Amino acid sequence: MERIFDVITFDCYGTLIDWESGIANAFVLAARADGIELRHDDVLSAYEQVEPIVEREQYRFYRDVLTESAARVAHSLGWPLAYERATFLVNSMSSWRPFPDTNAALERLHNAGYRLGILSNIDDDLLAATRRHFTVDFDPIVTAQQVRSYKPATGHWTEARKRIGDAAWLHAAQSNFHDIVPANALRLPTAWVNRRSDAPLPGGTPTYEVRDMAGLTELLT
Repeated sequence: MERIFDVITFDCYGTLIDWESGIANAFVLAARADGIELRHDDVLSAYEQVEPIVEREQYRFYRDVLTESAARVAHSLGWPLAYERATFLVNSMSSWRPFPDTNAALERLHNAGYRLGILSNIDDDLLAATRRHFTVDFDPIVTAQQVRSYKPATGHWTEARKRIGDAAWLHAAQSNFHDIVPANALRLPTAWVNRRSDAPLPGGTPTYEVRDMAGLTELLT
């Protein structure tokens, strides 16, 4: 494809970082210490339902979103977890790894001259720990902590546009709900990194759709 964008921003967790494995493994290991066996699919199904509800209730630091979500998910799965122990999830975040295709794709995009950024529902310090797993730098970086709201609210894109200016901008993400639908509503070109082969939500048909980050680099370089 002929190059038409100058800046590519990414959602981080689920797009660049394998957060499903990170979440499921953290739950399974913590529950097993209490003699309870959980299934990965059950954890992820419950978590996908609970976290957006917690984020909508009020703005709170993402570490608190993780803790509250972990406590609610645990109880929904029959694990009587004491609230003060629900920090196991946030404590695991720094060990969550990039997908195998992430760093090679980011390096290829960087070397092709794209400016790369991150728009993430996260706290600054938690993202700083994750960024050590990446082999490129990002600018802009917009977090929920900075804008005091969570995607799909529009604060991330409003702040990013201030920093990007008039440069041609593409937003790439795995979550149709958190990223593609609201970015489409703002008429921002989108690339859906549809790792799970999901069907789009209403308003969630992207400008481009790829299976993974390797597919995105093939499209854009």
